Amino acid sequence: MERLSNDEREAVFRRVEENIRVLKEKVGEAAVRSGRAPEDITILAVTKTVPVEIINHAIHCGMTHIGENRVQEFLEKYDQLDLSNCKAQIIGTLQTNKVRKVIGLVEMIQSVDSAHLAQEINRVSVQKDVVTDCLVEVNIGREENKGGVLPEALDELLGKIGEMQAVRVRGLMAIPPICETAGEVRQYFSQMTQLFLDRKDKTSDNISMDFLSMGMSADYEEAILEGANYIRPGTALFGHRTYSK
Repeated sequence: MERLSNDEREAVFRRVEENIRVLKEKVGEAAVRSGRAPEDITILAVTKTVPVEIINHAIHCGMTHIGENRVQEFLEKYDQLDLSNCKAQIIGTLQTNKVRKVIGLVEMIQSVDSAHLAQEINRVSVQKDVVTDCLVEVNIGREENKGGVLPEALDELLGKIGEMQAVRVRGLMAIPPICETAGEVRQYFSQMTQLFLDRKDKTSDNISMDFLSMGMSADYEEAILEGANYIRPGTALFGHRTYSK
């Protein structure tokens, strides 16, 4: 990836610092409005197309979790990332032939949506002698062009993963449809929260409902108000990626 000039770097650094300050302030306010503490909400910085030096600056400014959409981009960045005080995750669609490349490198995979994918994660995790944390992605809007298990098939998938020895489900993830109003998107978030809560007491050795990951830059406040404890902002932190890569 092409490096930024000094002027570009300093300008982006200042913008990211201010964005982090504003984001944390808004997250804290939404958390309190939802009856929780600011520290109850985990912010995962989505770093798709963001240069490594900008990601590392965000980490140095207090971001403790980052998420990449594409395996190849993650691998290109991995050796340069300062992950001493930060954990990396895969949040985008994961093809089974890419599973081996990320197991052992990431803290969690947020996009498990089939038994086939979970089985491959389990197989590779057994070979590497690790247990891989995952979130099950739910297609809450029933959109044909999106990944995720349909709500009515969630329990069947959880049951199959429950029999796997090296995959540990930590909760649910969703990307709702694009909505015109906050009220519309909150309906989808509310449905996800209900799915999450309905399964909170139906846990097993490797199935737990600890994290509800939903809400991105445009709607993370609504997601928090409806119960999310994990949000995935990208643009709100790094802008529209108009700088050089």
